[in-house]
Amino acid sequence: MGRTVLPFSQVLEREYEDWKKFRRALRREDQQVLDRLFDRARLHVQAGSYASRPWPFETILFSIVLELEKELAGVQAKLEALRKEGIGLK
Repeated sequence: MGRTVLPFSQVLEREYEDWKKFRRALRREDQQVLDRLFDRARLHVQAGSYASRPWPFETILFSIVLELEKELAGVQAKLEALRKEGIGLK
């Protein structure tokens, strides 16, 4: 019999568990940031399952970067709107 591939959601949770010692060594506010990063990766579990990469952490990191890019684009759009209104930095 062949090996069963774990669902990406389980792979993600195992990866999170593997980072627990690192997390414990962080300051409390940094622990919360790390948790939010993994939360961002959880938004893309379906895509991670479909990707089925040999190194799942690549998919996790790419999911995090994708969410951060979306957030950055939103902030840039708001900043541009404020500039057009004459509010904010020049």
